[in-house]
Amino acid sequence: MREKLYRGWWYAVWREDGRTHRRALRTQDHDAAKRALKDYAASLAAPKDTVAGIYAAYLADKGTERARWAWVRLEPHFGHMRPDQIGRPASRAYRAARETEGAGVGTIHTEMTYLRAALRWHDKATPAVVELPRKPAPKSRHITREEYDRLVDAAKSAHVRLFIILALATAGRMAAVLELKWEQVDLVAGIVRLGDGTRMRKGRATVPLTTRAVAAMAEAATARTSEYVIEWGGGKVGKIRKGFAAAAEAAGLPWVTPHVLRHTAAVWMAERGVPMAEIGQFLGHSDERTTYRIYARFSPHYLRGAASALE
Repeated sequence: MREKLYRGWWYAVWREDGRTHRRALRTQDHDAAKRALKDYAASLAAPKDTVAGIYAAYLADKGTERARWAWVRLEPHFGHMRPDQIGRPASRAYRAARETEGAGVGTIHTEMTYLRAALRWHDKATPAVVELPRKPAPKSRHITREEYDRLVDAAKSAHVRLFIILALATAGRMAAVLELKWEQVDLVAGIVRLGDGTRMRKGRATVPLTTRAVAAMAEAATARTSEYVIEWGGGKVGKIRKGFAAAAEAAGLPWVTPHVLRHTAAVWMAERGVPMAEIGQFLGHSDERTTYRIYARFSPHYLRGAASALE
């Protein structure tokens, strides 16, 4: 089995019973096609009645990078089980094991949400009972504009500095920014298309760029040696946390993580009175209520009507 390009889209192609078969991998990106092909092959090889087989099929059909990362943690605990063997005891044992490894409740919640989604995708009436830990309250930490400038200036490496600028300008998750390729960027129009090309999710087809981001990317474009926007040594940057942490420490902001920049972007928009619907679309939220629950309190118009009733 191999991947093959047909009219700009990648397919899995193989020979069986003297005939050539193909299956759409639903992407125009070659790297994404390789990952999707691996997922599809795993879905064919794994026992269909085990969680491993079900999750492999789920990844092949609807999987995302985050779902793949979650499976790395989930597989040793649940891969050998059948759905009917997953109940509250197994769920609680997984949480305890992950907490021992140092994982936070929010991370564990996300991982188990993917497990539940895969099992329900396979069978809406699945006998599995996936008990999710109580989701932690959203973190409200964000940085000021002065702190952001300090963070940018503290970045010693060009690729870390560019990442910091893009992470705030796009409000993108760390993985999305690191996966960004030059073919997804239009510097003339000042826009960037987030995602790996598999499918457009949550209204994030394009994101307008700030003047600072356009200038930084234009500078990086003149010296690029890779198809990836964030590059090091002529190749893709797989991890940015170490370089980012060094910049945060140097800026006197050791608690700041890449995700704080995404949160900061939303807070700044809310503080300027940007409607929650627009903020939600920029962040890629599928439900406006999520945006409102987290960011409405930062808006200057929040509860203004309630306060006026007290005049």
